Amino acid sequence: MEVIDLRSFSNLWYWIVLAVLWSGLSHYCVGVPYDMVTLAKRGNEQAARDMRILAEVNANRLLALVEASGVPATAFTAFMLTGLATYGFFFGNEFCQALFLLLAPLVLVGAWSLRTARVLRDSDFENLPQKLRIHRVGVQMMGVEFIFVTALWGMAVNIRVVPLAI
Repeated sequence: MEVIDLRSFSNLWYWIVLAVLWSGLSHYCVGVPYDMVTLAKRGNEQAARDMRILAEVNANRLLALVEASGVPATAFTAFMLTGLATYGFFFGNEFCQALFLLLAPLVLVGAWSLRTARVLRDSDFENLPQKLRIHRVGVQMMGVEFIFVTALWGMAVNIRVVPLAI
């Protein structure tokens, strides 16, 4: 067990994964890279066409996926997150706590993306750059909050678990 350490909050790789996760989530707004949104706002016609096509394809794909298997996927996700939370926080398994703190915010980002996809489809993709910017800012705000919560929990676990070497 010394070769594979399952203590997550003291592991540098966990924090790298957390940073890459939130960076990727805030860069892709309903499947559209944000640099394309920026180019479209600056007047690049090709980027505006590509942005609209990507937004339509991804929004329709996401909504079709939810309509086809939304209830089973929600039930499975709730089951898995409940299991991780129970095993992690009730039984004190640090690895499950770390997984829960990585995956639980993804549910909220998924719900936010679903809401944005519905808004985009209902408005016939009008004011697309503005709506994608609002989506990105929302994801970034969630990211700041959840990184803060994860950092606080990780510090508490490390202070409680790791004895001070004197």
